[in-house]
Order: sequence, then structure tokens, then C-alpha cells
Amino acid sequence: MNDSNDYYVIKKTNEVVEACFYVKNSTNDPLWRDHSSLNTSLPFLLTQLFVVLLLDRLLLFLLRPIRQPPIVAHIICGVVLGPTMFAETEFSMKYIFPHKTTMVLETFANLALTYYMFLIGLEMDFSLILQSGAQVISVTAAGIMFPLLLGFGLYFMAIKDSEDFDRRGSLFWAIALTSTNFPDLTRILADLKLLRTNIGRIAMSSAILSDLFSWFLLIIAISIFNGQKYKTILSTVVFVLICLFALRPAIAWMINRASKGEVISDTTVWFIMAGILLFGLTTDACGSNSIVGAFMFGVILPKDETVRNKVVEKLNYFVTGILMPLFFYINGLRSDIPYMFKKTSLIMVVIVVVCSWAAKVVSVSLVSLHYKMSARDSLILGLLMNTKGVLALIILNTGRNIGALNQQTFPLMILVLLVMSCLIEPIISLVNKPSRKILKNLNRSIKGSAPDTELRILACVHSMRNVMGTLSLLKLSHGTNESPLSVFGTHLIELSKRASTAMLIVHNDGNQDEGGRFNRAKTETTNIIQAFENFEKANDDRAVTVYTMSVISPYATMHVDICSLAEDKCVNLIVLPFHKEVKADGHMGTANSNYANVNNNVLMSTPCSVAILVDRGISSKVFDSQDKSSGNYIRQIAMLYVGGPDDREALAYAYRMAGHPNVNLTVARFLPGQHATDPNLQSNASINREKLIDDENIEDFKSKVANNSGIHFTEMTVHNGEETIAGIRTLGDNVFDLYVVGRRQGEFRSPVTEGLSDWGTCPELGALGDTLVSSNFALNASVVVVQHYISTDVIPEMSDNVPTCTLGIGTKQGVQRCDF
Repeated sequence: MNDSNDYYVIKKTNEVVEACFYVKNSTNDPLWRDHSSLNTSLPFLLTQLFVVLLLDRLLLFLLRPIRQPPIVAHIICGVVLGPTMFAETEFSMKYIFPHKTTMVLETFANLALTYYMFLIGLEMDFSLILQSGAQVISVTAAGIMFPLLLGFGLYFMAIKDSEDFDRRGSLFWAIALTSTNFPDLTRILADLKLLRTNIGRIAMSSAILSDLFSWFLLIIAISIFNGQKYKTILSTVVFVLICLFALRPAIAWMINRASKGEVISDTTVWFIMAGILLFGLTTDACGSNSIVGAFMFGVILPKDETVRNKVVEKLNYFVTGILMPLFFYINGLRSDIPYMFKKTSLIMVVIVVVCSWAAKVVSVSLVSLHYKMSARDSLILGLLMNTKGVLALIILNTGRNIGALNQQTFPLMILVLLVMSCLIEPIISLVNKPSRKILKNLNRSIKGSAPDTELRILACVHSMRNVMGTLSLLKLSHGTNESPLSVFGTHLIELSKRASTAMLIVHNDGNQDEGGRFNRAKTETTNIIQAFENFEKANDDRAVTVYTMSVISPYATMHVDICSLAEDKCVNLIVLPFHKEVKADGHMGTANSNYANVNNNVLMSTPCSVAILVDRGISSKVFDSQDKSSGNYIRQIAMLYVGGPDDREALAYAYRMAGHPNVNLTVARFLPGQHATDPNLQSNASINREKLIDDENIEDFKSKVANNSGIHFTEMTVHNGEETIAGIRTLGDNVFDLYVVGRRQGEFRSPVTEGLSDWGTCPELGALGDTLVSSNFALNASVVVVQHYISTDVIPEMSDNVPTCTLGIGTKQGVQRCDF
């Protein structure tokens, strides 16, 4: 079909759109001053980039609340701006996307793709392959073989009667269905809080294997359809082997020599960026594709975080945020959905979409059931392995470039990928809603644990500023051989747009990374990890065990990760840093609202007890003197007891600290005077019951410490909060290094704290804790505010692969210890 206008003669066939254009010599054009095609390329490119970015960001914003991954927004953006909707309009063809600028767009899109594939190679963590077991290999094999065979069959079934049938297209359909996009999968796992589950580990390992196999098939396909196929295959294989065994150690040596200490210079980074182009040019010369070389360069580049972070910092925003949308637009430009429906019946389209979607889901689910996974987990794993992304689009565009796919077969498979990507997160979110069941024998507090069992603490830090205070508190928590201390040191990191895939997976549970990438790069994360590991080495390894990990999540949902991790590790206590920084004079400085929101959310949804630490230099008081004589460096701790579950938990924690040889503990109980007590409250059965429990708890405590000279107990009768503060001051101004108090938020109001909350600014600390933090007489003292775990009898059901456990050490008293 031919049609023409002032600028083009266009011929559209099933294979291509051919556009012949000429420049009209006129000085009256309202848009551009100069009509040279060379001069108008840049203004057109800027306009196109603006339109693509605007629509892409808008779609990302709209689709995120309904749990759609970014790839869905990218594909829809390209389809909307392509011939399906916008590109065929007269306005678009004249002012936005004229055909003469297509080559410029494709050039920039391919350049973006080259750098993007380098970033993918850089983020690949092949150590996961080494951990692959029989289940991972079986899942990968099933997720490759069945979609591969089905892809061939569907192509011949749907397209064979077409006048432009090309049997080569079946191979690209099949390869696209075998792929599982690793970066997108990792982000979906992070969004759904499945990253550290057994399902997440299997999915990530299988995704890497699947992607590597898809890459292998793609290279073979490109080589087969190349005129010099044997030379192409041989030269590409030789290049890959040279990269792995010769260039990899050489590049590592050069970067190590070029770096100054542990700092990578900008010059080194620019040479790396030039190397990406050189490697891409090499594989292109071999007859393969430039993206293969860029990907290999990312794979062989040293994986320490200094190099990774520096390169990602330079490239990530520009490539993924600005250039890659052009690739998605080119992808949409090639997808004429209405034209595809003219050539393919609606029933056949539905069959192709449903069968393509079901191939990997069903095959992976069946294999997972064979390995005794639950039906729910098997379905989730099958859905996760169906994650599609840029790799599948690359495969299809490669087939389109060589003419194996046409305007009927290419848009049909794009539609399949779009439907697949749309369904994954919503279905998993629906299926993965935890059921509720009663779980017994889970010690979720310090007081509820037997004295001869281990104490498990999840210690969370946001930055190095929180580390030393947290470690000091852990040191005072006093692990012994009879009651050891297990610490799960957790670095809380915000998941932002810049977070690379590798950031999400590099730091798994455990601290077995001797000589690994983290010891070679002193980033904040590695310094935090090293500090926790040094803490373990400084203590008896039988008494203190430290595990290090990271939680990478948006601040809005970070509490979900923290609580899930606490439940997964069966911890007794979560330790969180206070959200305000302490200035040198001891007063409170600036606050971080994100940290405050995380703390509040954890307090509301915690599966165990929680302690918030306000550090006012406790680290210097504990660690600076750890090698000195204990007789001269006694730490003074005060526990202020009003009553209620939180105070009882705080007392149990303080009592454990008192077991430390360098600690003196003062417990002050505040009782309301007769005139301060509301007679109506006295008749309340709940209040009376709580008072009886408090009395029994105090009597039990006094009997335990009767002969302990390092523990002092006192009682004071007060009538209001003002008298309580006066009573605390009688214990001594600036005498104590640490105050331990209960939060008592939501408990029955007591006259002891009456009036203290009127001027409070930090409700997460409770009335007494907030008062201590803002009081001048405690400027040199740190404060720990404890909230006791309140059971609701039912909690979210754990994953089937996480054991329901009771906490213990060894086989003491027949209690089995849970190993993770």
C-alpha cells in the first residue's frame, strides 16, 4: 500500500515499513529554523526523549500501586507511542516521531542496550550457581525444556498458514519463553518480602542458570542465521574463554594497581566505560551482537563494592532512566497490535497467551511438588520463574532485526510478555496471604525465656553512627556459656531506584565471607559487618555468636522485613536505634523521620520484644575500658520500675545485664501513694491483677538478688510525675551510664507518670523514657526503652521451610537448637 504527503512516500508490508523522505525547502515551517536533516536530528531527539520519559514515568507512577513491575510500564509506553496508537497520527509523524529519525533513535537505543547489558553482567552473582542443589537444577531444567518445546509448537500452530511464514521465528519464540529475567525477579522478591525465603533462593539460583542458557541459545541462534555461522560460533566461544581465563585476572590486576588504596579514580571508571564499547565492538566483529561483549565485560569485572558502586553511580541513572526508555519505544514502534489482530484470530491469540503463560508455571510447579514443597509455594515459584524482562525483549528484537519475526509474530509475542508480567505480582500477592494459626513454644521475650537458654537479639543499625552504641548494649547483654548470646547484626538500607540487583543479594545470612568481596571494599556496609564480626572475635565464641545480614527495603515497608526476619530467626528482642542524633553536649539534635516511622511500625507489628536505644556515649564508656581492671571501671545501670508487662520485660533485661562482672544495677520501684490513686481504678479487676503480678515479680527478683552486692533495690512512694522525677534525681545526677525503662504505651495510666507525657515529643519512648531523654540530669546517660511482646494467640504462619522452633543451646534439658 502506498500513500504520500509533503515529506514521505511510505510502503508498509508484513515484513517492514519502508519510508522514503525528502526535505521541503521552505522558510515558513513553524517548528524548526533549519531544515537540514543533520541539524534537525538533535531537536527531534530531544522532543522524542521528553515525550517518552514523560509517559514512561507517568505509567510507572500509575501502575506501581497495583503491583505492576516496571517492565509493564515500559512495554505499555512503547506500545502507546508506537503505531498501535500514537505513531500513525499526522501530528506524530510530522512533529514528534517522523520516520526519518528512526535510525537515530535505534542507534541511541542500541547504545543504551549495550551499557545496560554491561550493568546486568556486573550485577550477576554466579556464587548462587555454586550453591545450586538438585532441586534448583531440576526447576531450571523444567523451566527451560517445556517452554522451549511449547514455543516451537505454538509458533507453527499460530503462524504456519500465514503467507509470510518464516520457520526461523519459532526459535526466537522458544528462546524468549525460556528466559527468566534475573534483575526483575530480584526486585519482585524484594517487593513481596520473599528475598530471604527458601523460595527466593531457589528462584534466584534458577533464574541465573536459566538466563545463562537463554544467552547460550541466543548466541547459537545468531550464529546459525549468520552467513559465516561456524566462524561466528568459534570466534565467540574463543572470545568468551579469553575473557574468563585471561582478561578477567588481567583487568583485576590493572584496576588494583590503578586504585589508590581503596579508592577507584574517575580515570579508571572512564577506562571501564570505554572498555564496554571495545568489548561490544569485538563481539560484533565476531558476527555476534555487541551486547554479548558488554555483558561479558560486566561478568569479568572485579565484583568488589568499590568498583561496582562507582561504576553504577556513573551509569545507572543515565542508562536506565534516560536512554533505556528509547529502547522500549523502539520495541513499541515495531509492535503494531491492530495489524497483528488482522493477521491472527482472537481465539489463536488467546491460546498462544494462555499456553505461553502456563508452560513454565505448570512445569516448575510440578517439579516443586515432587520435592515436597507445598502447593502454594510451588505455584509461587512457578510464577516467579515466569518473570520476563529486557532479556526476552532483546531475544525478540534480535529475531526482528534479521527478519525472522515480522509484524505478525513480533507483536504477538510482545503481547504474551506483557500479559505474563502483569499477572505475576498480583497473583503472588493473592496466593501468598499468610494464613493464621496458633504457634506454641516460641519464646518471644526475655522474661519468657528460661535462664539457661540462649538469648537471640536482632540488632538493627542504619549507619556506622549506630554501630558502637548497639555493640555496647550487646556487650552489656552478657552472653555466657550457660546462656549464650546470638546476635543477628542487620544493616538497614533504603531500597531506592539506584539499588542494584547485586545489592539485594550480595549479603545473605551468615558471616562466612572470609577474604571475599566485602573484605576488599571498605564501604559502610562492610565496615558495619566488620564491626559485628570483631565483636564476636572479642568475646568467647561459645558465649557470643554473630550473624550479619542486610535488609534492603523502602522505608515504608522496612518494618515488614525486620519483623519477618525476627520471626524467621526466633529472636527474643529487636534492638533499634533512636531516630534523633545526640549532639556533643548530650542534647537531642536533628531527627530522621524515616527512622522514626520504621521504629513506630516495628513497635506496632513486632513478633517479639523491642528495645529502642538512645545512645549518649555508652560505647566509649564500655569499650574504651574493656581491657582495664573491672574494679575501677564499673558501669552503673538504673532500672526504673513502675509496673506492667513492659516494665517486667525491662527488669528481666536489666537483671541479665547485672550478671556482667563490670555492672552495678540499681532498681528503683515507684509506688503510687494512697491519695494519688483513683478509687475507681482500684476496683478495676485488670488493674488489681496487674498489681499482683508486679508484686510477685518484684518479690521473685528480690529473692534472687538478696545476696548480690552488685544489685541494689529501692522503693519510693510518689503521688505524680513531678515527684517521680524528683525521686529519680535522688538516685544521683549524672551517676548512671544507662537507664532501662519500660515503654508502657497503651497500658493503664498510673499516677506515677501523671503529667510526664504532656510535653512529650517522642511517644515511641513512652512517658518516662521521653522525660529521661529530655532531662538535664541524665545528659550523660544512655536510655534503653523496652516494649514487651504482647501475644495475640495467633501470628502469621511461617513458611513451610522455616522450622517451628523453641530456643535453646545444644541439647540442654532436651531442647533442640534451631540452626539457620
